[in-house]
Amino acid sequence: MSLLHLPLLLLLLALGLPSALACLYLLIQTLLSAPLPDPPRSLRQLRFDIIVPAHNEAAVICTTIASLRRIDWPADRFRILVIADNCSDDTAALARTAGASVLERFDHTLRGKGYALRAGFEHSRNEAWADAVAVVDADAEVSGNLLEACAARLEHGAHAVQVHYGVLNPWGSWRTRLLTVAMAAYHVVRSRARERQRVSCGIRGNGWCVTHRLLDAVKYDAFSLAEDIEYGIALGLAGYRVHYAGEADASQDMSASTQAAGKQRQRWERGRFELIRSCTWPLLRAAWQRRSAVCLDLALDLLVLPISYVALGVVALLLVALLASWWSLAFIGWVWLSLACVLVLAAYVLRGWQLSGTGMRGLLDLLGAPLFVIWKLLLMLSRQRSTEWVRTERKRS
Repeated sequence: MSLLHLPLLLLLLALGLPSALACLYLLIQTLLSAPLPDPPRSLRQLRFDIIVPAHNEAAVICTTIASLRRIDWPADRFRILVIADNCSDDTAALARTAGASVLERFDHTLRGKGYALRAGFEHSRNEAWADAVAVVDADAEVSGNLLEACAARLEHGAHAVQVHYGVLNPWGSWRTRLLTVAMAAYHVVRSRARERQRVSCGIRGNGWCVTHRLLDAVKYDAFSLAEDIEYGIALGLAGYRVHYAGEADASQDMSASTQAAGKQRQRWERGRFELIRSCTWPLLRAAWQRRSAVCLDLALDLLVLPISYVALGVVALLLVALLASWWSLAFIGWVWLSLACVLVLAAYVLRGWQLSGTGMRGLLDLLGAPLFVIWKLLLMLSRQRSTEWVRTERKRS
C-alpha cells in the first residue's frame, strides 16, 4: 500500500473502529434478548414509598395517582408521596385531593428533578417506615404488578430494580411510533441482555426502585441533565447492579410535536454527552482495577451512542469505503465490514420493532427514520440550550 493510500486508511480507521465496536456490542445484546424467566412470587411483606417528582403537572397528576392507587399490593404497605417542586399551578392541591401525601418544595437555586428526588428520599428515610422507595414520573401510568415485580427481586438480594419504561401513545404520530421502536430496542433488547449477563441495566428515570439500605450506602447526589443515568453509574461504581423487571412497566405519553420533542431530546442527549466526558474513564478504571463486568458494561453503554448516531457513522463508513475501493481494490475489505455493520443495525432495529407491538404500521414508519436522524442531528447542532426542568407538553390519550 502506497503513501497515497495512508490518508484514506486513517479515515477508514477513524470511522470503522468505533462503528464496528458499537455494532459488535449491539449484536451481542440482540442475540441475548430472549424473554427472561419470571421470578418467584414475593411474600408481599415489604413496604414502599412511591416518590412522584412533579413540576407543574396539574393536567396529569390525578391520572397518575389513580394509576398508582390501582397497584396490586396491600394498601397498608405502600404510600404515595408527591414532591411538588417549585410549582406555580395546582399540582399540590390536586395531588392531595387524589389521595397522595404532598411535600412542597420551593428553592429557585437548587431546582430540578434531582433535587426533588433527594427531598423525597430524605423524607422517606427520616420517617423510617418504608423498606424501599419507587420512583414514578408525574405524567406516567404503571402496571398493577409494579411493586410485586420489585419486591420479587428485593427479597432475593437485589437492592435496585428498573421496570420496563414504555410509551403510552404509540399511535399519536409517526414520531411516537419511532420512539416506541427505539425505546423497545434500548429498554427491552438491551435490558434483557444485560440482565442475562448479570450486569446493571441502569436507571432509566421512570419506574425504578431502590432500598433504604442502598440509599444509606450510596447517597443520592445526582443533579445533572441525565440524573437517572448518573445515579445508575454511581451505583455501579459502588458495586451494585440494577436488576431488570421486564414484566412490569411504567409508561408515559411522548410528545408528538416537533418543538416539545426537540427540547426534551436536547436535554437527554446533552446530559448523556456530559456523562460520557465525566464518567467514562472512572468506569473503565474501576472495571480494570476491580475486574468489574458491571462497570465495564456501564462504560460501554455510555460509549455506544444513540442508534441514530451509530447509523450516521456506519453510513459514512460505507460511503468512504465504496469510494476507496473504487480507487483501489485494496480497500474492498472495508466495504464488507461496513455492510456487516448495516446488517447488525438492521437486526437490532427490527428486534426492537418486533418487541414494540407497533405492527406493520411501525415497520412502515421506519422508512421515515432517515428524516428523524437528520432532524435530530440538526437539533443537536443548534445553539439553543435547554437546561431547566420544564414540563414537556403532552396529550393524554
